[in-house]
Amino acid sequence: MTGGTQTILVTGATGGIGTAVCRQLARSGYLLVLAARNEAKLKSLSDELDGTDRHVWLPLEMTSDQSIRQFGEQLAARHITLDGVVLMPPQAHSTNDPMPGSEAWRVLFQNCFIGPLEVLKAAIERMNPDPIGGRRAKIVIISGISSAQVLGHYATSNVMRCAWIGEAKTLAFALGSRGIHVNTLSLGGTLSPWYREGIERRADAAGVTFEQRLAEETTNVPLGKYGEPEEVAIAVEGLLSRFSDHMTGLNIMHDGGFTRSY
Repeated sequence: MTGGTQTILVTGATGGIGTAVCRQLARSGYLLVLAARNEAKLKSLSDELDGTDRHVWLPLEMTSDQSIRQFGEQLAARHITLDGVVLMPPQAHSTNDPMPGSEAWRVLFQNCFIGPLEVLKAAIERMNPDPIGGRRAKIVIISGISSAQVLGHYATSNVMRCAWIGEAKTLAFALGSRGIHVNTLSLGGTLSPWYREGIERRADAAGVTFEQRLAEETTNVPLGKYGEPEEVAIAVEGLLSRFSDHMTGLNIMHDGGFTRSY
């Protein structure tokens, strides 16, 4: 899996946003390493994208040390060289509690930060950029707008996402001279299947239509809409492309203008 075509690892590949990213990258000719929990869904996605053995799929549970170790071993055993990574760490559930117990924090950091960071380490080991020769490697970490703007109902996510922003900026410094770029893409409301379901529940509870509830929820978004997974996929592809050849350590907001901080 080397040569002129770039190879990109996508974690969370079978989720709503992950699937959109994989479809976009496959259409553009990238070779993909698809990683997610469910092997049946991974195989189905791989077949949909190509129907041959062009793409590789590997099971990965980012909350399991054993699964992460096996994943890294598989990358090495298959001699996979990566040109990019789209890392989608598991997200903390929304909560208004700003001070959960110590054990809750340990679980959150293990599942949402430490485990995914180990996956990223394994992926970086499989990168072989040559900036002088024009070969760069790109890392895109998917985050959320609470990385830049505190939201009361995302109390723990405010912390976890800021941790990823700090790590991304640290890695940008550490890896830049090797030609490895690290940027984060922070999403606002995005109409993935689970997000649509949440709007539908709120619409039912309020006795209004989905469209009415959606319009109400997006009144504070300058573009007047939530994002689509396909729009996220296009932004991710841009950050993997030459567009970002002089960009690293950035936290890019993909939120329709909702976040107004400098």
